[in-house]
Amino acid sequence: MIALLVTIPVFAPMLTIAAYQVALWVQRRTGSLLLQPVIVTLMLVIAMLLLLDIDYLIYREAAEPIALLLGPATVALAVPLYQQRQRIRMLLWPILITLLVGGVLIVVLTLLLGWLLGAPFVTLMSLAPKSVTMPIAMLLSEQAGGDAAMTAALVMLTGVIGTVMAPPLLRLARVDSPAARGLTLGMNAHAIGTAHALREGGECAAFAALGMSLLGLATALLLPWFVG
Repeated sequence: MIALLVTIPVFAPMLTIAAYQVALWVQRRTGSLLLQPVIVTLMLVIAMLLLLDIDYLIYREAAEPIALLLGPATVALAVPLYQQRQRIRMLLWPILITLLVGGVLIVVLTLLLGWLLGAPFVTLMSLAPKSVTMPIAMLLSEQAGGDAAMTAALVMLTGVIGTVMAPPLLRLARVDSPAARGLTLGMNAHAIGTAHALREGGECAAFAALGMSLLGLATALLLPWFVG
């Protein structure tokens, strides 16, 4: 029966979607930022794969249609950006200054703390792009001499931890501006933070998408030069 399930083309996508819907329901019921849908979905899928004794590689290949939707989903972030184009134009210089200062500090402080804690070169290079969205981060990590698999895990943890910590810290600092909140989430928690920003509103989502995109571009251009 289990072997038959795996051969059904829609089984892996439906398992993933069902797990994500359960994760969303859990977060809505609990209201806890700690129960991030990404992490809960991951745990549910892993549990099902172990329970049904399904090899991960088989699941990954069968779930490829879900991965193909990431491209259109990313492009769709252009919609809130377009809707907030006037606001973005008004705040262009603060955005660029925040991007420059914040982007540099993210990398420098990460490498400095890793070095002080005695992390080897491979770990440092795996940590350097942790605040960039995963496809860019993994490529940059490989080019710099890091471990792409480690970077992927660190990117996911960064997104989850950033999304959990940013909202209460922003409230503590009395930051109410949707633009500032969105830029903070996008730069510090990339795609996961942007997904959270979508729930806060259109302006917050637009600036989160902008911060994630610009930081990814800046890191891709500057990190090879910085570590070279």
